Amino acid sequence: MEHFTIAKVAEEHDDFRRVLWTGEHTQLVIMTIPAGGEIGEEVHEENDQILTFVSGVGEATVSGQKRKVAAGDLVVVPAGKKHNFVNTGPNPLVLYTVYGPADHADGAVHRTKEEADAAEESGKDEPPTS
Repeated sequence: MEHFTIAKVAEEHDDFRRVLWTGEHTQLVIMTIPAGGEIGEEVHEENDQILTFVSGVGEATVSGQKRKVAAGDLVVVPAGKKHNFVNTGPNPLVLYTVYGPADHADGAVHRTKEEADAAEESGKDEPPTS
């Protein structure tokens, strides 16, 4: 059994993206978006994504629809939908997301968005294959 106290994990790690667990059909990732930062507009053609916000405040944009988000909120992003999440507050925006299927390399840790983008562009952030 895998068990995480997400608030404690978030407190211990301020990485932009940290893969916590990768299974056969899903993947659990925690993200910390710094004040003024964003995930960056993207589309996952093959992955559904469910994001749950732990702390901070921000703005979610999915398929052109915008909503404010805060701790306790959950946003679903179906595969193929353009989306972005922006931190609009003074404190980090912390969330965890479940991808189905996995979207990142198992165990990947990216300290910053720039590091995450470079890993994706270089092909070093590929999900495991069955």
